[in-house]
Amino acid sequence: MLLLLGADEASCHIGPCMVRFNYGATYSLLISECTMSWSKLDNQMKNYHSDLTSLVKVSPLMADRLATTIASEVRFFQPDTKRAIREATPIKLSARLDELKSFQYFMDSMHMSGGDKAPQVVRAQVIIQNYICFVYLSDACFNELKKASKAGTTLRKCAKYLTDNPIRAFRNAIAHSNWTYSKDSSSLVYWARKGADRNEPLVEHTVSNETLAFWQALSRCTAYAAFENL
Repeated sequence: MLLLLGADEASCHIGPCMVRFNYGATYSLLISECTMSWSKLDNQMKNYHSDLTSLVKVSPLMADRLATTIASEVRFFQPDTKRAIREATPIKLSARLDELKSFQYFMDSMHMSGGDKAPQVVRAQVIIQNYICFVYLSDACFNELKKASKAGTTLRKCAKYLTDNPIRAFRNAIAHSNWTYSKDSSSLVYWARKGADRNEPLVEHTVSNETLAFWQALSRCTAYAAFENL
């Protein structure tokens, strides 16, 4: 079973200022053959209770048991539904999990190194985490989960939030290299079109470190709870 434990913050000097960029939770890979419990991930997501209820529109009860709820909803999918999700892409589910485990190992390694990290390391971590959370998992997981889940369920609300704007726009900016750091490194600045029309002009947006940390945490929680139960 995959659980997210703890939190981490990277800091480094880039130019004349100190960059302190929160790249979300660190990861410990726990593999258990016993009954799965998502309580630790549930507790981590409680830090975002207000965002979950106000933005994702999850009920207060479900916000306190987010991972457990998503895992349960996916576990009770019909076999044909699970098969359709697994076969939606040419990549096997086991390979998807391998990528997430490798990602976790990398994040653990960075966390264990401690102290202020070189600017290049922090920037690499930001790139990797944003790609995994918003590009890789969106195409590998969230789009299919949104199709398969029933209206009104916690899973549908989370998958929809993760594939709609503003996260959709941010995902496109990451995929097309249209992003950078703000001058004080308190946020990321990105450019994306409002719709799907390629003739539309790119519009500038900003996402704060705090909001980005919530997006990343929701992405990981949804993906891990789903992948472990498909």
